[in-house]
Amino acid sequence: MTLPNAQPDHDELMRRIARDLVDSYDEELELEIEDRNVDEDGAPVGVDKAARAAYFRELFRLQGELVKLQDWVQHSKQKVVILFEGRDAAGKGGVIKRITQRLNPRVARVAALPAPNDRERTQWYFQRYAAHLPAAGEIVLFDRSWYNRAGVERVMGFCSDEEYEEFFRSVPEFEKMLVRSGIKLIKYWFSITDDEQHLRFLGRIHDPLKQWKLSPMDLESRRRWEEYTKAKETMLERTHIPEAPWWVVQAVDKKKARLNCIAHLLDQLPYHEVAHAPVDLPARVRNPDYLRLPVPASMYVPERY
Repeated sequence: MTLPNAQPDHDELMRRIARDLVDSYDEELELEIEDRNVDEDGAPVGVDKAARAAYFRELFRLQGELVKLQDWVQHSKQKVVILFEGRDAAGKGGVIKRITQRLNPRVARVAALPAPNDRERTQWYFQRYAAHLPAAGEIVLFDRSWYNRAGVERVMGFCSDEEYEEFFRSVPEFEKMLVRSGIKLIKYWFSITDDEQHLRFLGRIHDPLKQWKLSPMDLESRRRWEEYTKAKETMLERTHIPEAPWWVVQAVDKKKARLNCIAHLLDQLPYHEVAHAPVDLPARVRNPDYLRLPVPASMYVPERY
């Protein structure tokens, strides 16, 4: 393993960054990028086509199961909450995107809350998160959650020692209350190595489409790696409860992490395929006196492509 402060071979580092960038694009776009990444003979460069085909085949199979899960949740009026936590650049957003990619956004929605405003800072800590909890027949995926207090707020000094301790006193009771109310609560921590986070940050620096992901807070989290490690260990120790245990996803390999997380998520819920009545497309009604009005040419979007 290459240590973050070491100087790896420049060409190899750039190849790793390039592979990571390609890996981060949407699935459909990835295929187009790879089709153009060829040598002078037209052969793919640096791509294991068999492994990639196996990945897509399994991803699409799992996404098909997620659609069945969605139908079951909606049909049986379940309430599901899934928390995604982990270090910056750990791949949480990637797996959330693959989970929701084929689902109905009215059933499965993502809650990614910004920093609290002045009013929210005076509220009960869990209040703004509770507003995003699901009703019957809904799935909510939290891209970071109330565990911000145990992580970034603790490390960056955004909460007092008293608020930090009160969080640990409250969160087990809060989560037990959610479970008693009928919510299925699933918590994932995405784990990556020091070296892998270093590589992914470099990838974001070199990718103009990803530089917006590098906030000053992200860069500071890189410097405070050990402090975040200690905060994570304390968080897992104090909030791993039988009613809502933590599940750790090994996320150095992004694709394996996506597949493993989705497969595990499906195992957590006793879903089954819901039978649907056959869909018959009705015939279009045509009225002889209907006249379609022309659209002014000035209203059309220019066809540049």
